[in-house]
Amino acid sequence: MPPDVLNRDRLEKVLKGLEAEAAAEELLASTLSKKTQTNVQEEVQDLPDYAAAAAAASSPLSSSPIKHFERCGPFIYVAEGSFGGYVWSRIVFFGLLHSLYAIALYQLAMNWNATTVKTWLFAWVMFTWSALGVTAGAHRLWSHKSYQAKWPVRVFLMLGHCLAGQNTLYHWCRDHRVHHKHSETDLDPHNSKRGFFFAHIGWLLVKSHPEYAAASRTTYVQDLMKDPVVYFQHYRYKELCVLFALVLPMFVPIYFWGESASMAFFLAVIVRYVTCLHNTWFVNSAAHMFGERPYNEKIQPRQNPAVSFGALGEGYHNFHHSYPFDYATSELGVGSLNWTKNFIDFMFKLGLTYDLKVAHLSRERKTAH
Repeated sequence: MPPDVLNRDRLEKVLKGLEAEAAAEELLASTLSKKTQTNVQEEVQDLPDYAAAAAAASSPLSSSPIKHFERCGPFIYVAEGSFGGYVWSRIVFFGLLHSLYAIALYQLAMNWNATTVKTWLFAWVMFTWSALGVTAGAHRLWSHKSYQAKWPVRVFLMLGHCLAGQNTLYHWCRDHRVHHKHSETDLDPHNSKRGFFFAHIGWLLVKSHPEYAAASRTTYVQDLMKDPVVYFQHYRYKELCVLFALVLPMFVPIYFWGESASMAFFLAVIVRYVTCLHNTWFVNSAAHMFGERPYNEKIQPRQNPAVSFGALGEGYHNFHHSYPFDYATSELGVGSLNWTKNFIDFMFKLGLTYDLKVAHLSRERKTAH
C-alpha cells in the first residue's frame, strides 16, 4: 500500500479516537452537572486487563446500557431490582479475615516464647516491605509520579505491593487518581462524606457509586502499563500474591527457626496482612476527618500524625492533597516518622531513585488554591 494511503488511514484512526474521547468528556460533564445516576459499567472496578480499560476509555459512554438507581441512605447505591448493593464475596472474605485476626491475637497472647519473638520481628520486616510497596510504590511512584526509580527499586516495591495484597498496581493507581481528581464527591471511590466506616472499609463491601464508573473510565491511566514492571504484575498478580503474601511469610519462620505452621500463618500472614490493610485504610478515613488543615482549609483531608505513624508517613494529608506531586507528602523532616520519605532518600543516595519532586513553600504557610 502506498505511504500516502497508510498515512491517511492512520490520520483517520487518530481523528476517530479524538472524536470518541471528546464525546466521552462531553457526556461525563453532562452527567456530573445533572447528577444523573447512570451505571455505565457495573464492574469497571474489576477490569480484567489493560486492553479492556483502553477500549472502555476510547468508546463513547452513551454506548453502555443505562440503569436506574435508587439511594438507600448515605451508605450505598443499589441497582433497581437487584439483590441489594452489597458485594457479598468481599463481605464474607473480610469477615473471615478479621475472625482469623482475632484468633491470631489470642494465639499470640497464649503462646509467646523465644521462637515467637523471632517470628514477630520477621512479620514486622515483612509488614514494612508491604507498606513500602503501597506508600513508596503504588502511591508516590506510580500514582503521582512524584519521583523516578530504577528497575531494582521498582521490582522491590512491586513485590512489596503483592505482599500487601491490595489488588494490582493498575487498579490501585486508577482508583487513587480518581480519588484525587474527585475528592469528597460521589465520584470518589471512598468518599469520606459518606461516613467513617464507608471511607475506611465500607466502600469495598458495596458496589461503586454509579457516577464513579464514568469517572474511572475518563481518568488517565495509560502510562501505567508502559512500565513493564506494572504490566508483569498485572498479568501475574494472583501467582505473585500467593507466593509473596502467603507462601514466603510462612516458609521462612518454619524453615529457619522451627516455628509452628499455625503460628507462622497467624502471625506472619494474618496479623501482618490485616494490620497493613487498616493502616492504609486509615489514610482514607481518619486522615480525611481528624486533624488540622494548615495548608488548605477548603478541602477535607487533615494532618494526622497518628496515621503517619502507622502508614509510614502518609498521614500528612492536608499537605498531600494540596501538593500531590511532592514525593515527601510533607514538609516535615526526618523526625516526622515519614519512613517512606527516608526510604526514598536513602535510595537516592545509592543512585537508585532520582527526579524527586518537591513543593517549594515559603516559610509562612499559605493556603493552596
